[in-house]
Amino acid sequence: MSLRVAAVNLLKKLRFPASHVFPASTVTTNAFSGKLKLSRWYQAGEHGWRIDLRDPCLWIVISGHVAMTLGISASTVFAEDATTEAYPDNDPGGDLIGLRKIEDGSVVSNIHTAKWRVFTDKAREFFLQGKLDEAEKLFLSAIEEAKEGFGEKDPHVASACNNLAELYRVKKAFDKAEPLYLEAINILEESFGPDDVRVGVAVHNLGQFYLGQRKLEEARVSYERALKIKRRVLGYGHSECSDTMYHLGVVLYLQGKERDAEAFIKDSIRMLEEGGEGESFICIRRLRYLSQIYMNSQQFAEAELVQRKILHVVELSKGWNSLDTVIAAESLALTLQASGNTKDSKEFLERCLNVRKDLLPGDHIQIGANLLHLARVAMLDCSQHKKLDVSRAKAELDMAKNHLHNSIRISCQCLEKVLKQKDKLKKFSKPGDSRKEGQVALAILLQSLNTLSSVELDKQELQEIQEKDINLEAREALLQCISAYKEFVHKRSIADTPEIKKEYLSCLKRAQNLFGHKVDEELSNQNDFR
Repeated sequence: MSLRVAAVNLLKKLRFPASHVFPASTVTTNAFSGKLKLSRWYQAGEHGWRIDLRDPCLWIVISGHVAMTLGISASTVFAEDATTEAYPDNDPGGDLIGLRKIEDGSVVSNIHTAKWRVFTDKAREFFLQGKLDEAEKLFLSAIEEAKEGFGEKDPHVASACNNLAELYRVKKAFDKAEPLYLEAINILEESFGPDDVRVGVAVHNLGQFYLGQRKLEEARVSYERALKIKRRVLGYGHSECSDTMYHLGVVLYLQGKERDAEAFIKDSIRMLEEGGEGESFICIRRLRYLSQIYMNSQQFAEAELVQRKILHVVELSKGWNSLDTVIAAESLALTLQASGNTKDSKEFLERCLNVRKDLLPGDHIQIGANLLHLARVAMLDCSQHKKLDVSRAKAELDMAKNHLHNSIRISCQCLEKVLKQKDKLKKFSKPGDSRKEGQVALAILLQSLNTLSSVELDKQELQEIQEKDINLEAREALLQCISAYKEFVHKRSIADTPEIKKEYLSCLKRAQNLFGHKVDEELSNQNDFR
């Protein structure tokens, strides 16, 4: 059996198992932002470092379904033994005592194979524990063992180079990683030819590397080459083609080529659906990204159709008593809100709130975020009715104000809890998670206070109070917003983020519009935020 046929058969068999579909746990409702901010996908846990498979960015960094005989495995970015998968049990050529025959006709001692695997497996173990320096030494040893046992240009060397390149990518030693990726590709080209599927997968991995650094043109060239090889070898409808098409679509979108990006991403989704993977996590993730593209271009009707499809799939598989379903419904609600359909948006958000109250502690920040969304929908309802039904408009503002007060209370409780447990979490749990929770809570707090000031100003407008009479409640909400930012970011070490900074600057600008240049004076007369 040729290695090319064996590799194709292996690729056809490999899929992500259902256990890789993890519940979402973030406050944000969209799995991806339009700007595709890549994040570090290794985080510390109580048993050491592990891959955070719930991180959406992981699925952009890792090559989806890819499992190359000499490239990466289905569940990690690491390469596997070149020979173990290439020969089935009934292949007499793989049943030599003490020796294993490989494609080029040479005979290699199993001693080198065993040592190569020991170095590789132990390095991967250290890697997943966050012991990167120890892992690096063993990956280097694996490369040396492969070169000594199999030769400088053997596929085992390519596999070991790919592993070390992945480690350097995680360490952000990009100058060390790129030559290793290129060396792996060069070895595979020399061993199997430039159009072999293993070369295509390796080139795809190089595209992932470039995408992680925002080198979009290099990523595009890599993905286009990988797609060309995969189509020729595996056929147009293969899931490997779908995976590369999706990532190519992502790159094109980031380059501002929206129409081409949309076409590639839609085709990649269609291919998954035709292959029976329409309900998979990967397909849902791509649908979410497509909906975000539509939202960013204000194609609300198209975004709504995609969001309804996502909700239908998740609801069928998990029911409504699931945070996955809640987050899918919340995403749809926000899309409906953006399109002006406040009635359906409110119904979905209220249902989400009820489920969250059943599944989560009462002071969970997701409940605070849900209340903030409901308050904003109520404000939209007020805007739609204030000319025809003032009493109803006032009732909507009162409802929004109530939601915001509860959101502010929950955000403050969450922040206090995070800060009180900071030392304990740092020692025994996941500092990354607590830091993110604090950042999210502060962002929700600032948004709620900013929105509360808008509610008070809208009430002032409905009551026809003259503009020269400064609204005390609106002023207080804005000053609290500014004060909260200064306290929690500057004094209590909640890390700043672009979202937090944006909300703070919005509050500051509105306060300056209301008070002129007296903001600092007002703040100096106000106690610290409590």
